[in-house]
Amino acid sequence: MDWTSVLTHLEGEVVAAEQTMAQGRVEEIESWGRRAEDWVPPSSLGSLPDDLRDRAAKLLQHQLAVAEELVERIMQSQRQRDLAARMSYAPSRPTAAFVDRGL
Repeated sequence: MDWTSVLTHLEGEVVAAEQTMAQGRVEEIESWGRRAEDWVPPSSLGSLPDDLRDRAAKLLQHQLAVAEELVERIMQSQRQRDLAARMSYAPSRPTAAFVDRGL
């Protein structure tokens, strides 16, 4: 494993995340919000080579943009869930209606 293949793999994950959000797969999107592990490069890789620094910086910016969109989607989903929880799906009871008319 080398830095080029690691960056390629990470870029693929970001693109897959974008595609998932574009397709609106809510359950999968919500599961990402529960991930608690940060990515740590394997220690066997050593330092990032200078010729890959620009690529890594662009990848980081792309990841941050997708993460921001992901957070927005998770918050939107939570708001929708909260609204649905407040709504009553029970059939409504008929209520008396009075019309005030002079006779």
